[in-house]
Amino acid sequence: MLAAISVVAIPHIFRQLKPKHVVWSYTVAPVFAFCNAYGTGLTDWSLSSSYGKLAIFIFGSSIGASDGGVVAGLAACGLMMGIVSTASDLIQDFKTGYLTLTSPRSMFVSQVMGTGLGCIISPVVFWIFYKAYDVGLEEGYPAPYAKIYRGIALLGVNGWNQLPKYCLRFCLSFFLLAIAICALKEVAKQRGWWLQDYIPSALGMAVPFFLGSFFTIDMCVGSIVLYIWSKSDPVRAHMFAPAVASGLICGDGIWSLPSSILSLLRIDPPMCMRVFSAETNFQVEEFLYTLRNPAAT
Repeated sequence: MLAAISVVAIPHIFRQLKPKHVVWSYTVAPVFAFCNAYGTGLTDWSLSSSYGKLAIFIFGSSIGASDGGVVAGLAACGLMMGIVSTASDLIQDFKTGYLTLTSPRSMFVSQVMGTGLGCIISPVVFWIFYKAYDVGLEEGYPAPYAKIYRGIALLGVNGWNQLPKYCLRFCLSFFLLAIAICALKEVAKQRGWWLQDYIPSALGMAVPFFLGSFFTIDMCVGSIVLYIWSKSDPVRAHMFAPAVASGLICGDGIWSLPSSILSLLRIDPPMCMRVFSAETNFQVEEFLYTLRNPAAT
C-alpha cells in the first residue's frame, strides 16, 4: 500500500520522476536491500549509499540533463537509500536486541514506530534548517554531502566533461597518495617504527576539504585533550574516551536545533568575536573610533 502511494505521490513532488521510474525502483530495491542487509549483518557496515549512487547514475543518465536528470537522479537516490537502508537498520537493531536479550517483536514494533515518527520529524527538522541557515554555503550550513551527491548527479548526466580541468588528474594523484600513506602506516605498525603514531590519516586530512577549515580547530583541540588524558591516565582514557566523544557529538548536534530556532526568531548573540590581521584590526579600530567620536570625522 505504501509503495502504491509512493508511485502516485513522488512524481507529484519531483516532476522529473515518472511513475514508471518509481515502480522500477520498488521492483529492484528489495534485491539490493537483501544484499545490503546480508552484508551489514556480516560486516556491521551498511552500503546503502553505494546503491543510492548507482541509482543516481542510472536515472540521471537515462532521463538526461534536458529533462531534469540531476533532480531525478538525486530523488531516485533518496528513494533507493530509504528502502535499502531500512533493511540494514533493522538487521542492526535485531543484532542489538540479541545482545541485550530484547524481544524481536519489540524491536520490530519500535522500528515501525520510529519510522512513523521519522516521517513527521524529518521534514520538520529539514524545514527548520532550510529556513534558519543558508544551506550549502560555508557561512551558513555547509552540507558537504549535498555537494558531493550533486556533483555525482552532474557527472552522471553530463559525463566527464562536467568536471573542471585537471580534476581527474588531481583525483588520481591524491588517490595514489592516500594509498601510499596507508601502506606506509601499515608497514610502520608491523615493524614497530616510532613514527607510526605520527603518520597522518588520509581520511582525516580529507574531512576539512568537505566541512571547511574551521573543523580542523575542533579536531586539534580534541586531539590535544585526548593526548594529555592518555598520558596522565591511560586506563581511564581508554575506557571513557568513546563516552566523552559521544556526549560531545550528541550535545553539539542537539544544540543545532535551538540555534536554528534562535535564527528563525532573528535573535542575535549578545557579542561577536572576530580575528583579524594587524592591518585590518587597525582599520576596524579607526572606524569604531569615528563611531564613538563623530567630530573626529
